[in-house]
Amino acid sequence: MMVTPAEEEVDVEVRREDQDNINKFAGLNARLRELREERNLIKQSLERLDDASTELMMSSGGENVMLLIGESFFDTSEEEATAFCEAEVERMTETLESLDEEEASIVEKQAELKKVLYGRFGKSIQLEDK
Repeated sequence: MMVTPAEEEVDVEVRREDQDNINKFAGLNARLRELREERNLIKQSLERLDDASTELMMSSGGENVMLLIGESFFDTSEEEATAFCEAEVERMTETLESLDEEEASIVEKQAELKKVLYGRFGKSIQLEDK
């Protein structure tokens, strides 16, 4: 929370309900950060899968390739590797969509809490990330 000049502060008693709303907002804010970090990691994985798919398309064909799953390499055909990449892209895209939906829900809940908290405390409370 940011400290504001004394003339802008509103002297309001913090009720239990207010503290609960502040805690809800903080929890939502933490989850929002986690979501955005997770989304960035998935986007990086999607870029790597796209690069792998491009490499598979440019290969001469008919050869077996090494596919990395977890910490192990598996010898597989190009077709199976391509199918794996496509399935992973689809799975990750669905995950991104669900993360986007959850983010929108969190932002909506935070907007409601901001109205309540800023209405009660005015400039005495700082809810925006700096």
